[in-house]
Order: sequence, then C-alpha cells, then structure tokens
Amino acid sequence: MAFTSFAPLRHRSFALALTSSFVSSTGTWMQTVALGVFLTQTTHDARWLGLLTVAAWAPSLFGAPIGGVIADRWNRQRWIQFNNIVMALTASSLAVAELSHHLTPSLACYLALIEGFASFASWAAWQSLLPDLVTREEVLSAVALSSAQFNLGRIIGPLCAGVALAVGSPGICFAANAASFLFVVVTFAFVRSAPRPPKTTQIRIWSELKVGARVAWSVKGCRYPILGIGTVALLLSPFITLVPAMAIDVLHAGKVGTSWLVTAQGVGAVTGALTLPALARRTSRILVLRLSVVMGAVAAIVYGVAPNLVVAVLALTVLGGAYLGILTGLNASVQLHAPANERSRILSLYTLSLSLGYPLGAVIQTTLAKIWGVRTITEVSAALLLLVMITVSMFSSTYWAEIQSTPVQVTNFVAD
Repeated sequence: MAFTSFAPLRHRSFALALTSSFVSSTGTWMQTVALGVFLTQTTHDARWLGLLTVAAWAPSLFGAPIGGVIADRWNRQRWIQFNNIVMALTASSLAVAELSHHLTPSLACYLALIEGFASFASWAAWQSLLPDLVTREEVLSAVALSSAQFNLGRIIGPLCAGVALAVGSPGICFAANAASFLFVVVTFAFVRSAPRPPKTTQIRIWSELKVGARVAWSVKGCRYPILGIGTVALLLSPFITLVPAMAIDVLHAGKVGTSWLVTAQGVGAVTGALTLPALARRTSRILVLRLSVVMGAVAAIVYGVAPNLVVAVLALTVLGGAYLGILTGLNASVQLHAPANERSRILSLYTLSLSLGYPLGAVIQTTLAKIWGVRTITEVSAALLLLVMITVSMFSSTYWAEIQSTPVQVTNFVAD
C-alpha cells in the first residue's frame, strides 16, 4: 500500500519538484494563518476573511487561463520560476509593511490580488507538468502526493506560525513565505521533463482558450470533474475560510485554536493522501471519490455542531482526509482524460472552476455567518452538498461512469 503511494518519488525530477512545493506550501500556510489571525484580531469581522479569500482567488479568472495558454507553449519550469519570483516580492512587501506597523486589512487584500494572479498563472503549469514527470500508472499517486505535500505544509506551517506569533509577529511568517518562494526558484532549475515540440505560431490567447474550452467540454471525463469541483468549492471549501472565526469567535480557542484546526485538516489530508491511492487501486477511483464526498459532508456537519475544540479537531481531521479524496479523484480524472496538447489549458479551467466557486462560496457563507452564525452556515452547506450528490446519482447515470473511465492515450515519456 505504501509503495503504491510513494512510487512517483523514484523519479528524481518529481521528487525535486515535490520537495520545493512542500517548502513553499509550508511558507504559504504560515502566511495564511498569520493573515487570518491578523484580520480577525484587528477587525473581529468575518467578512474581512471573506474579502481576503476573494482577493486571493479572484485573480484566477485571468491568471489561470492565461497561465494555461503560456504553459502549453513555454517551458513550464521557467514559467513556474518566474511566478515564484513575483510571489516572493509580494510576500516580502507584506513582511515589511507588518514589521513597520503599516499593514492594514486593505493593503493585505491588494497584495493578495497580485500574489493570487501569479499563483494561479503558475498552478496550471505545475499540474500539467506532473504527468510528464511520472508514468501514466502513477498519475493518481502523483496527484495525491502533490496534495499531501500541500497539506503536510498545512500541518507544519501553522505550527511554525504558532511559534512565530508567540515570540514575534505576523511579519516573521510573511518573511518565511518569501524565502520559500525563492527556494522554489532555485530547485526548479534542476527539474527536467521530456522536451515538447516548439510552437512557432503566433500566440492568440483568446483563440487558444476557446480551443481548450471546446476540448474540455467535449471530453466528459474532463467536463464532469470541472463542474463537480466548482460545486464542491461553492458548498464545502469555505469551511477553510471560516476556521479562524470558528476557533476565535465560536469555540473561544484563540489563535492557538486556529492553528490546531488548520493542523487537524492537514493531518487528515496527509493521511488520506498516503492511503486513498492504494485503496482506489484495490477497489476503484470512483468508489473512493463517492465515499469521500459523503464522509466530507458528514464530517462538516459534525464540525458545525462540535461543542468544543477537541471534537472540532477530530471532525476536521476526518474532513481533511475526505476533502483531499474529493480533490484528488476529480483532478486525476482531468489529468487522465485531457489530451496532451491542451492539458495545461484544460487544467487551468479546472483550477478556474475551483477558484471561482471557492471565493464566491466564501463571500456567501461569511456574509450569512454574520446573520445565522458560523455553525449554522457550515451545517447547511454540508447538507446541500449531500443533496447535490444524491440528485446527481439519481438523475445522471453517466456522471460517475465517465469520471471512472480510462481513456486510451499515448504513454508518457518520463525525463529524469
């Protein structure tokens, strides 16, 4: 079981890319926790958490598709390096502003816009690079490990943030995040993938985006996961945004409680990443995906009614594993079904669906949380996700079958 999960690490370039992404994820989660604490303690208004989420994710509307077009044309490693330099500069600006006592909620949101654009512009390149660094049979495990490193950063990052916040200020976390982006720039200089035929035609962003969109819509193994991740992002993902509000304003556990909840989700996600690929190999990808949706919704409801921090941590651990199972299952379907020539553009549309659904859901849920309370909106949203799954299973018999199907494509050539 462990061999199945870790098999992609035998490829040197994948191991290097994954390591650098883990370092970056750790820095990102240090910054995420520090910003959440800063905004909550400064404003005590959950709507600022929603606005920050919108600022960080709204740039996906342009960054993800443009990044997808460029990644289908240009060297993906160099594109990732360029965008990480931009993100290092924005994180450095956050650090300087906070350490000099000039950081405001508005400035944090403005900088999040810039960092968000660069992040989403490079994300399609990273996702579409994965199948070129491993064999076709290892794609699901590679996607799971990619999610695992992000969520392992979710564990270590908040712990580091907790120490930094205890002995210093959020500015330390922002500076650490800037350093992590520079680590990616250096490491990706050594990542190698099989060369692609150069494209000599003039770039036409809009025309190439339309081609990618048409292909994505025509291939149901891509279309259905793209629609599915948007729904999950709208209904389930906003629990991430509301973690500081749940910890500080509902459970009265303060910034330490925030770190515990974020860490719990990360523990669950890493556990899921190390076990679910092997379970999918023994059963089926679709069974694991469907169970993940059900367990995620149920765990979110338990989290919503949790009477104390201990129960909330346990529920969020289960939710973290289930949430990873959902994202991994849907992402792997797109990876496996997307034609190689349009892969980056199609994955950018997948990212776009997630990136639009999440901030929209965050704004809706943080606004309603001001009226109904964080607990109620968490429970109602999870119940709606269960209802959507039941409806799809009853009235769309091909949805799960198309995601489960295995298309016949040319085998990848791995460059180490």
